[in-house]
Amino acid sequence: MSQSMLHELAGSCLSSVEFVHDYIQFHFQGPSLSTFTLPSVKSVVGYLSAADDGHRDALCSQVGSEVEEVVPTREELTVRFAGSVAFIVSLRDEDTRGPEAIHYIAKDGTQIVV
Repeated sequence: MSQSMLHELAGSCLSSVEFVHDYIQFHFQGPSLSTFTLPSVKSVVGYLSAADDGHRDALCSQVGSEVEEVVPTREELTVRFAGSVAFIVSLRDEDTRGPEAIHYIAKDGTQIVV
């Protein structure tokens, strides 16, 4: 996955988090990111997986926060926010629950499916 396709998230704020049946949609100022592999949340307080109490609250607490950096690798996508919080989506085959882990729609309509 090319970081250049996701770089536009840096500097934008998370506008909303939508929990849709078995996946999550994150809306930013224009782009959106659907995660079919549920993200973990890493912060200075600790690490929360989707099964942990407080996971949804931790995701929603970033609404209004600015994205500092997006780091895609072969194994995961990390979205780092101001305040040392990161959403981490595994891209490993053994963690996916369907044919794709993420679906990204850029401001210009370009799409990435991984």
